[in-house]
Amino acid sequence: MNGTVPLHRLGRLGDEELITRLSIVRGIGRWTAEMFLIFQLRRLDVWPVGDYGIRKGYALAYGLRKLPTPKQLDMVGERFRPYRTVAAWYCWQAVREQRKLRQ
Repeated sequence: MNGTVPLHRLGRLGDEELITRLSIVRGIGRWTAEMFLIFQLRRLDVWPVGDYGIRKGYALAYGLRKLPTPKQLDMVGERFRPYRTVAAWYCWQAVREQRKLRQ
């Protein structure tokens, strides 16, 4: 209501600016803002490095013994630009497939 998050022009804001503005709202952090960018605004270049599923899926896909840190993931995510959201989806799918195999 105070204009921190301009609802009438969300689609025009850049990813980082929108994450910053959304994170000001109590109860919304970076992860929630990134999920909003991915699933509501359908942005194609979001790389949520703090998401456990992304970290786990990346480790599975690349045969890593340890989960990469968010900082490590941030660096390797550059090669997926401008479609990091697609890479994130594949990471989530790797975790999903592993769960299916364990059942």
